[in-house]
Amino acid sequence: MSIPITLEIAGYTESECSPFPCDEDRTCGLSACAPSGSLVKACAALKDEISKEFGDRVTMKLTFLDEKVPDHIKKIYEKDHPAIPMILLQGRVLPVGRISWPQIRDAINLELEKLSQS
Repeated sequence: MSIPITLEIAGYTESECSPFPCDEDRTCGLSACAPSGSLVKACAALKDEISKEFGDRVTMKLTFLDEKVPDHIKKIYEKDHPAIPMILLQGRVLPVGRISWPQIRDAINLELEKLSQS
């Protein structure tokens, strides 16, 4: 049995899922959360898509930064200054800067491919 990979989204409870407006073009690839623009709703929609496509091979975690920023997030932010919401795959920043299913799906596929070759 393989160990699942981890996708972590870090952001603020009331923040938006993207710096871009939520519109009918749906370039993020998600529709269950539209037109809210809500990080929380987008993460729920993303989690559904991940579950459908990857099953238990990928776990997803939503980390809120409102009350306390976890140490691992502080270290990453101090070093790289990534956009919020911060997208982490296996603890590494994905330079997406928004909840975008196509880009996240592609990164997960690459990570699974690397793991299968090792």
